[in-house]
Amino acid sequence: MVPTRTLGDGLTVSAVGFGAMVIAPGIYGETSDSESLATLRRALDLGVTFIDTADVYGMGHSERLVGEAVAGRRDEVTIATKFGAGGREGLGRPEYVHQAIDRSLKNLNTDHVDLYYLHRVDPSTPIEVTVGAMAELVQEGKVRHIGLSEAAPDTIARGHEVHPLAAVQTEYSMFSRDPEAAIMPMLRDLGIGFVAYSPLGRGLLGGAIHAETDLPEGDWRRSVPRFQGDNLERNSGTVQALGELAASRGLSVAQLALAWLLHQGPNVVPIPGTRKASNLELNAAAADVELDAGTLARLDELLQPANVAGERGDAGYLARVNI
Repeated sequence: MVPTRTLGDGLTVSAVGFGAMVIAPGIYGETSDSESLATLRRALDLGVTFIDTADVYGMGHSERLVGEAVAGRRDEVTIATKFGAGGREGLGRPEYVHQAIDRSLKNLNTDHVDLYYLHRVDPSTPIEVTVGAMAELVQEGKVRHIGLSEAAPDTIARGHEVHPLAAVQTEYSMFSRDPEAAIMPMLRDLGIGFVAYSPLGRGLLGGAIHAETDLPEGDWRRSVPRFQGDNLERNSGTVQALGELAASRGLSVAQLALAWLLHQGPNVVPIPGTRKASNLELNAAAADVELDAGTLARLDELLQPANVAGERGDAGYLARVNI
């Protein structure tokens, strides 16, 4: 079984979680609900009981699948979901917060969410107001813990003053290390957990993406600079080097990437997503991998910022993070 880790505000979760964006149609190509449900149920059997979704993933489709998968096993699962995608004005207002949780509870077929995030900060609403409304949900019993996603350090600190934050979720992987500079030290000081989404670099660190043609038609990653042209070619070369190192340790490159994340601090929990049970099993096994000093030193050489080509999102995407 997968070991557990403690985030903040007393929330204990599986050390490796499950990111459920991948099971929503229209994001990473075609999906199969039956395959997704089987993989989610296999996750529970393995002890991957921290499942992260959002109301925007497939316009509730991901939440509904999660609710179906955990039916009869709700007490085994820590469900996290998010509201307020895109950082659009008005989605952080108290009235919207209360509407959003009721929608998600219906989709998930549950009476409470274990961890409720603000997906992106609403620039038109003070964070104190939004977090205050989220705290009301805790008082009402609809939410057990709250968190923020892709928020700036000052925003995190101000929100935490209103109500303890259990976690902050931000993209973090071998290829996206921005949180290390300011966010992660702050979270350690405040006792807040760090949930790493896209811990496999949106699939790059799975080792199977070498050209844009490896991405399905309509896959949104085709708009991401990191997956385009010369950038992708350079990044694929770095992944190949990582794969050689991983193979010398008897690991897949994905397992190496997840194990590296778990070595970044006891409050760090990655949430890789997959629709395949075989990948899920490899991801779960990464929780038991110990990396020696030599491996970590070699990774530091390979993971220099100059070795990663292209931004993690286009200009519009990046404008909605770190607010």
